[in-house]
Amino acid sequence: MASEAVTPRADRRLRRARQATLVSLATGVCACVLLPAVGLSREPDRGRVVLGAVGILGFVIAQTAVLYAAVTPWLDPHWRRRAEWGLAAVAVLTVPLVGPVAAGRWPTWAWLGAALIGMTPLLVRLPAALAVAGGVLLVSVSVAWWTGGSVPRHLAVTGGIGVAVAAVNGFQVWFWDLLVEARQGQAAQARLVAVEERLRFARDVHDVLGHSLTVIALKAELAARLAPVDSERAGREAAEAQRLAASALTEVRETVHGYRVVDLDEQLAAVAGVLRSCGVRCIVLPPPPDLPQSAAIELAAVVREAGTNVLRHSRADWCRIRIEREDDVARMTVANDGADGGDPDAHSHGLRGLADRLAVAGGELRVRREGAVFTLEATVPVAS
Repeated sequence: MASEAVTPRADRRLRRARQATLVSLATGVCACVLLPAVGLSREPDRGRVVLGAVGILGFVIAQTAVLYAAVTPWLDPHWRRRAEWGLAAVAVLTVPLVGPVAAGRWPTWAWLGAALIGMTPLLVRLPAALAVAGGVLLVSVSVAWWTGGSVPRHLAVTGGIGVAVAAVNGFQVWFWDLLVEARQGQAAQARLVAVEERLRFARDVHDVLGHSLTVIALKAELAARLAPVDSERAGREAAEAQRLAASALTEVRETVHGYRVVDLDEQLAAVAGVLRSCGVRCIVLPPPPDLPQSAAIELAAVVREAGTNVLRHSRADWCRIRIEREDDVARMTVANDGADGGDPDAHSHGLRGLADRLAVAGGELRVRREGAVFTLEATVPVAS
């Protein structure tokens, strides 16, 4: 059966499909009432008629509860199991109550047996369903022998009609389960898109704040060191840290409100300016003019992370940033000297997060160290 996680009550189309399935299944329930009722009309003993009517009515109620549970996935599983056990108990009681009705004139109980076989695919798996069907056929033969009825006739009704009902019921509920699973898949896809968007947003916020806060921390540390010996330069560094903090706040606000458009040229200029202000000779080769915006967004994140790493994990004297396009691939190379060989702190998103981001876009991140020179190389696909 379909998972309980879906709620067709909140989905108009699924609710209508459920209603159509219930109507179709109810048609089979009506047959379980009308055909055994023929036996009641042919039974001369009023006592047997009353007992048979009670048995048929109880069977129909139990069958209706099970069919309802089959297309109502939000029901408590305990309630569903109670309905199934209730049907089994009522089916046993129908043998003495309904079996003798119209004995020899109409296979009354055989029609209930056909309904039982028709229900088995909804309750148990195929091997168990075959075992249950065999047991029901054995009971039908026993009832025919006990009441003096025709064994072939009972077998034909219970077996032949039962298999037909099982096929119809099984197809209806199988089709209903497909609809529920399809809606579950759509809901899961929507949740996945939301999660991916939250992760993307978190990466953007990290990229914006991580670089800015690193530079602010370095500027503040430099200002503190310069204060006793060069108060004028310390004041300039403190003012620069204040400006960077205001700029970071503006970028975060724009990111949150969805107004921020990544400009790779601006990112390159900003990172180069910060590196130069910290005493790092920075050479930037401008990106190709035909670089698509999708690739520029990913490379802008690489620039921010690479600039942060140069400041945080090296004592660089120089840094070179180059972006080039090779057919359907855009490649960025960032190299610097003064690599200290240290690892990022435990809370750093770092290169691993950047590699994950590029992998989602179909790109790749590679790093290598040659002596004191650290090189970061990122590639992203470019649509033809």
